[in-house]
Amino acid sequence: MKRVLLGMSGGVDSSVSAILLKEQGYEVIGVTAKLYEEENQNCCDSNNPSLDAKKVCDYLQIPHYTVNYKEEFEKNVIQDFVINYKNCRTPNPCIECNKYLKFGKLYQKALELQCDYIATGHYANIEYDEKYHKNMLKKARAIEKDQSYVLYSIPQQILDKIILPLGNFNNKEEIRAIARSYNLPVANKPDSEDICFIPHGNYKEFLENRGVTQKSGDIILNNGKLVGKHNGLYNYTVGQRRGLGIAYEVPLFVIGFNKEKNQVIVGREEELYKKEIIVDSVNWLYDIELPNKVKTKIRYSKKEAESIIEKLADGNIKVTFEEPQRAPTPGQSAVFYIDDAVIGGGKII
Repeated sequence: MKRVLLGMSGGVDSSVSAILLKEQGYEVIGVTAKLYEEENQNCCDSNNPSLDAKKVCDYLQIPHYTVNYKEEFEKNVIQDFVINYKNCRTPNPCIECNKYLKFGKLYQKALELQCDYIATGHYANIEYDEKYHKNMLKKARAIEKDQSYVLYSIPQQILDKIILPLGNFNNKEEIRAIARSYNLPVANKPDSEDICFIPHGNYKEFLENRGVTQKSGDIILNNGKLVGKHNGLYNYTVGQRRGLGIAYEVPLFVIGFNKEKNQVIVGREEELYKKEIIVDSVNWLYDIELPNKVKTKIRYSKKEAESIIEKLADGNIKVTFEEPQRAPTPGQSAVFYIDDAVIGGGKII
């Protein structure tokens, strides 16, 4: 019997994943990572993920472990989050967590426990593709729940060791129906949309408590014209319209920053659209010849767009879109797809 280590957050997705893996004949071991102080745990799936996950594992009669990865989470996720905002970038902490914790440290734990595979409750697929002659990360059947975008940073070499049990379901209600059929206590537990380590979703307060204290400065147009004042660069992101406090002849949006001069740069909506972007820190899940035609997704909630990617002399990737894309945001990820397969991705600079 093959053994699989399942990352469990205490929510319905990972709990149903345990059921499905058992039904498929795996020996399942549940593990929950403590990532930050319990009193701040207000989301992801529970105020007490470890307790909820243990209850489910006890109910399903599978072993459960809790591991302490607070130090690693602080270094690789929280500090990265703070540093990005200090540098006028908008990070996606879930991507860093997947890279360093869920498919980094937990995979190491799987090896320690002599597990053959690691599994999570993400909505995506890993399956063998005849075209590429290897296992590929692909979109979930439930496109509205698809999480392949946030999984591009998985190390290529462990793709064969990952199981994603929820990839072929049509919607979240099917998952809840399975949970109800097993009388799981988390069957009706609501999803959370907050950043897991930020109490009440107030990221600005969190940053200030972490020493991000930026002084007020000018809001200017691209031509240098002063149109307003800002209250700290970390309060703004590319594409933002609300909260600028500017009365102007046309709606204005944040289009960039001048960190050295402590300035927020604003412009008309058409100035948000970019034909080209540069991407660094690229992780390839499949090595393709460059330049090549792919579809590029520049935000979790945005549909991917036709594009050409090519390698620059410094190793970064240049993405040229067929149609200009609205508000590519430094710090967010650009993920490359061919058909429904993730080829790779990196950070927009």
